[in-house]
Amino acid sequence: MSTLKPAAVRRVAVIGGSRIPFARSDGPYATASNQEMLGAALDGLVERYGLHAPGAVGEFVAGAVLKHSRDFNLARETVLGSRLDARTPAYDIQQACGTGLQAVVAAANKIALGQTESAVAGGADTASDAPLGVNDGLRKVLLEARRAKSPGARLRALAKVRPGHLVPDIPRNAEPRTGLSMGEHAAVTARAWGVTREAQDELAAASHQRLAAAYERGLFQDLVVPFRGLARDQNLRPGSSTEKLAALKPVFGLDRPEPTMTAGNSTPLTDGAALVLLASEEWAAERGLEPLAYLSAYETAAVDFVHGDVADGEDGLLMAPAYAVPRMLERAGLGMADFDLIEVHEAFASQVLATLAAWEKRGLAPVDRSRLNVAGSSLATGHPFAATGARIVATLAKLLAERDEPGRGLISVCAAGGQGVTAVLERP
Repeated sequence: MSTLKPAAVRRVAVIGGSRIPFARSDGPYATASNQEMLGAALDGLVERYGLHAPGAVGEFVAGAVLKHSRDFNLARETVLGSRLDARTPAYDIQQACGTGLQAVVAAANKIALGQTESAVAGGADTASDAPLGVNDGLRKVLLEARRAKSPGARLRALAKVRPGHLVPDIPRNAEPRTGLSMGEHAAVTARAWGVTREAQDELAAASHQRLAAAYERGLFQDLVVPFRGLARDQNLRPGSSTEKLAALKPVFGLDRPEPTMTAGNSTPLTDGAALVLLASEEWAAERGLEPLAYLSAYETAAVDFVHGDVADGEDGLLMAPAYAVPRMLERAGLGMADFDLIEVHEAFASQVLATLAAWEKRGLAPVDRSRLNVAGSSLATGHPFAATGARIVATLAKLLAERDEPGRGLISVCAAGGQGVTAVLERP
């Protein structure tokens, strides 16, 4: 009886990325579908790295959080409508705001195990073209009519339709288990961790200023492809300052005294798409491509935010990275001092600051703020849910390559449902 030998684990290279500028919802991309945006990012990647040949890419992995029924096979349909070889296999993935990074992890695992030589991974989301569901009462009436055995029974079922049934079910940014929006959950966490308004506004202003500086020095020249008249992220405010942000009124946590969260220190609803090209070292060498960095570790975690957050505990909706990162670093034998750059997804400024405090409480060294989100992050770019992880991977890999010396970067992404996805990039 023969047995299969375990495959040797290979290093997974980040070759590059491609994304369209992120836009505020109901703006320039108001009529753009997930597939159109994802296709634009994919075509940009195909052109930049010459991926037109048959079999150039082994697999395409992508997803979206807000999906129409027509998006049931989003990744595959995107391939078929793009310049990538139509014979490229593709599949969808979804883990709320962690979708983009989880897609990268899924693709990287196959490359590491030798199951494919290259892959493209990421995601897209549009808050503008959000799906509107049929009112649940109307849905039940229509199903009853469909099951009717006679015309009379069908008419009796349809006669049950009432004016209220014509109101559509509109997607809400709320957790099904609590009914609270993500912002309201973040406000609870901010109070639990004592995060101040001033600290939030300072972090938000820095995000805009650093993103503006990154654009000015050309960091995104080979990462961003223009789309529908945009060449830069629409949410970017180069002149943002703590003084200007201090003038904004709070919008979350208004049920308690001294709320601290505003539209300025919270991420706006955003449309966009982002992708990452991953490959084995052999694949890259055959094509004369220099890897920007390598994926060396990843970890996911989840918290019981239903019983923790609502009770004003420290395990808030967006706090899973507080557990994922220490676990990942312990497994890898690393500490915070081993990282040259740290990327924390900025769903809200308060959530970033609470996460940093939680890491310290769990025994990690304080994060050097000069290494944190050095090219700005979601508060400035915006946050198309499924696209953010891929945006961060490509940006961090490029930042590590820019340094032209060995380095290491940490990625932390929180997600709805009380989950978190984290990873480590290295440049030897």
